[in-house]
Amino acid sequence: MKPTLNRDDIARLADRVEAAQLSAKPIQKLTDDYPQMGLADGYAVQSELRRRWIARGHRLVGWKAGLTSKAKMVQMGVDVPSIGFLMSDMARAENSAVRTDDLVHPRVECEVAFVTKASLSGPHCTREQVLAATDFVLPAIEIIDSRFSGFKFDLASVVADNGSSARFVAGGRPRAVGDIDLRTLGMVMEKNGEIVGLGASGAVLGHPADAVAMLVKVLSELDEELPAGSFVMSGGITEAVAVKPGDSIVARYQELGSVSVRFI
Repeated sequence: MKPTLNRDDIARLADRVEAAQLSAKPIQKLTDDYPQMGLADGYAVQSELRRRWIARGHRLVGWKAGLTSKAKMVQMGVDVPSIGFLMSDMARAENSAVRTDDLVHPRVECEVAFVTKASLSGPHCTREQVLAATDFVLPAIEIIDSRFSGFKFDLASVVADNGSSARFVAGGRPRAVGDIDLRTLGMVMEKNGEIVGLGASGAVLGHPADAVAMLVKVLSELDEELPAGSFVMSGGITEAVAVKPGDSIVARYQELGSVSVRFI
């Protein structure tokens, strides 16, 4: 996957996204000023941001698959899934209070998370290989935060913005993949006690392990692999739900228990 923009342009775009992420100030989508920007350029910006994150002393803990359900694709007006990185400082404890004053457009998604026990790599990764490499799965909530004005963006811009990744919370009870049917797990999301989302894990590319396989293929195009011990979020099962201070989210999963988070 080769970018078309030069290194100076990539660095300038990374400056723009990094400033928006650190200051919680929205920016226009990147393709407004760089209409020639493509998906490979988006990943080049994302890679530069990851380099800077690590240089600030944070640790790469895993990856996220984004836009992997039909609901999310329709909501965001795109037709191709994407990936983003997860850093140690993005993690929040189960049932903790998450600040919103350092976020632009906070929204939540409920996902099935995978923790790997073996590395995965290559352009032909399969569902079966993902399941064999998985130590356990558990329920998770991702707090996404697009840094683009009006929550409006295209695929190249959202990839550059690390797939809108901001925070994540894991909880529930870990389960071995052989003990459950990952394709048919039901999920209910509640916001302040009211049901705001219903879905099944099969909404994620037909099977959440297929989303992880897709992620490995994208990593392969970037000359990377998914290491053992990675925490991988497989993508939102339902549409993302906006949150504000005072809101409480609980996601209840069949077979996996529940996970919750509060916002202040």
